[in-house]
Amino acid sequence: MILEKINSPRDLKALHESELPLLASEIREALLKTVSENGGHLAANLCAVELTLALHRVFDTPEDKRIFDVGHQSYVHKLLTGRREEFSTLRKLGGISGFPKRSESEHDAFGAGHSSTSISAAAGIAAANSLCGKESYTIAVVGDGAFTGGMIYEALNNCADLERLIIVLNDNDMSISPNVGGMSRYFSKVRSSVKYFAFKNGMKRFFGHLPLGNAIIKLARKVKNSIKRVAMSQNLFEQFGLNYYGPVNGNDEKHLERLLSEAKDDKKCCVVHICTKKGLGYPPAEERPDLFHGVSGFDIESGTIKSNGLESYSERFGSIILDRAEKDGRICAITAAMPDGTGLSPFAKKFPERFFDVGIAEEHAMTFACGLATEGMIPVFAVYSTFMQRAFDQLIHDAALQKLHVIIALDRAGLVANDGATHHGIFDTAFISEIPGVIFYAPNSFKSLEECFDKALQADCPVVIRYPKSVDFDTEGFVIGECVDIRDYGEAPKSAIITYSRLLDSACLAAESLAKRGIATRVICIKRLSPLPIEEIKGALCGIENTVFAEEGIKNGGIAQRLCAELTESGDIKKIKYKILAIDGIFPEHGSNGELLSLLSLSPKGIENALEELCNEA
Repeated sequence: MILEKINSPRDLKALHESELPLLASEIREALLKTVSENGGHLAANLCAVELTLALHRVFDTPEDKRIFDVGHQSYVHKLLTGRREEFSTLRKLGGISGFPKRSESEHDAFGAGHSSTSISAAAGIAAANSLCGKESYTIAVVGDGAFTGGMIYEALNNCADLERLIIVLNDNDMSISPNVGGMSRYFSKVRSSVKYFAFKNGMKRFFGHLPLGNAIIKLARKVKNSIKRVAMSQNLFEQFGLNYYGPVNGNDEKHLERLLSEAKDDKKCCVVHICTKKGLGYPPAEERPDLFHGVSGFDIESGTIKSNGLESYSERFGSIILDRAEKDGRICAITAAMPDGTGLSPFAKKFPERFFDVGIAEEHAMTFACGLATEGMIPVFAVYSTFMQRAFDQLIHDAALQKLHVIIALDRAGLVANDGATHHGIFDTAFISEIPGVIFYAPNSFKSLEECFDKALQADCPVVIRYPKSVDFDTEGFVIGECVDIRDYGEAPKSAIITYSRLLDSACLAAESLAKRGIATRVICIKRLSPLPIEEIKGALCGIENTVFAEEGIKNGGIAQRLCAELTESGDIKKIKYKILAIDGIFPEHGSNGELLSLLSLSPKGIENALEELCNEA
């Protein structure tokens, strides 16, 4: 096993090139074994094996800085930079992260988790190196999907004068789902020009061996642009003032080394355009790279993806919007490169003219939705909570200020398990509930998801509906209110648990256990987070002396603090002892939802203990 001997990039450099194909095969086996058991991002890492090998053989990390866009393609890098022994802990509690992390290794130069940030970060590092007189290189590895994000072009606009900055465009014609839009069509056009670049590189190698070869090459460069305009209508990157290499086969390690060495010798800011096959080396992932982009685990032999057999909130939302769109032709669906993850693929298939995948461009998606709304359409933007953070300004400036009827379906709200800190949806409750004129729902079941969506359709302002990935709670036995659901465990309760969304399950289990030990407890579940239904909550708190607020979101500025502030102003909370359980002052790490809830005291036992302690206080 060659991989067992690789403890740092230095060991990789010592290998003979004839050993690299076997090493690549061993790396793919390691990826399959770990991801099939732990879940994670498979297809993107399988296509980046040869690229990662070539980069580590040509450059010297940690002196040379490697920046990954999104970071989901960094598994091979982790295997080669001293984390091979820990690789089996990938995405597990206490194990290594599924994304680059500065605190994890000196070889991880910049943390990532969201798209389109790499070139900006790399440009900053390259500028700092220049200011400090360093001659080290900075390499940004960017998937073609990230080029649908506007931040990429903001960064490219400021790269031309930087030195020793290399941008590797890993073009596999995919982001998560197949790429869309003008940039995708542009890259397809460039990919079709491979013959031109093969001819150029072949001529350069030929003349390089002649006595006057270098002079001939320099002369050829002076007429290159006019030739290129004929061949491919001029290159976008060179119009930004960047030198361009490619496109080449990104799964040919030997060729990649030569090309990267050439870019390195250039010492200018340049783009190295490579074409790779997503999922390479594992037939099921090659056939369905979208399905194997991020998986929860799978059987290697059959390629069958593991499932708990439960319907997700995303799937149920997809069914609801499809049904309503059949009855109302004004309903449009928008996604930022996530049609499958947000449950919109059936909508896209049935109503292609009303479905808009704008690529990885949440800011544009939000304002695009606002434009639709001005003309009487009902746009529904389905987006993960963590990615909605990028459209905060647009929600305020373009939607709320103009009182436009847009609906945001906020998927993956709350903790998002093994993806970790970059993907937890724990900030939305704080930043959305503070915006005037926005109605904010948190359904606690599939049934209430449907009710909230129907209310959103009838609204005349921006509406946000947040929901987790999974767990449909059965609200049988609850007194169902307009915005608050209530259930008592035991007679005449003096204690209460207030919560919303998925934590209703933990609250009810805690209340049931407390009631068995003589502490009658009322569970109050809020379904409308903004504006808060204060009068309904006051009615539910009648006779209550002790209350725990349990929230799967941040404490500062969260729903619990807002509710306590309003109850304090009205004088009601003076009669009640209370405690807030929420995420306070930390970015939760990766782990299963159960493990994370336990660590944050938001598990049934954690809530039970908090309320019991409150009851026992003198």
